[in-house]
Amino acid sequence: MIVLVVNYRMKPGTEELAKEYIRKMQQNTRKEPGCRLYVGHQSLEDPLLFCFYEQYDDQAALDAHRASSYFAEYVTNGLTPLAEARQARLFEPV
Repeated sequence: MIVLVVNYRMKPGTEELAKEYIRKMQQNTRKEPGCRLYVGHQSLEDPLLFCFYEQYDDQAALDAHRASSYFAEYVTNGLTPLAEARQARLFEPV
């Protein structure tokens, strides 16, 4: 299993649109065969901070996720233009 944690700092005023894209990503990604868990979060302390916590069976499942049409629509062309900053890190269970 691999874990991906992605942090976003969104541009002011884009929070509601970001939440809409995150909800759509959750609906689609949770149906993927190799996805174990996919949850989007918004910070309680700073509403411009968002985080995805994702678990996949393996790298192939993550690659398939990134190759999906909805990833292009809601992340590449949706969230990314709304973001001031993005950081992604891969982990494995200990």
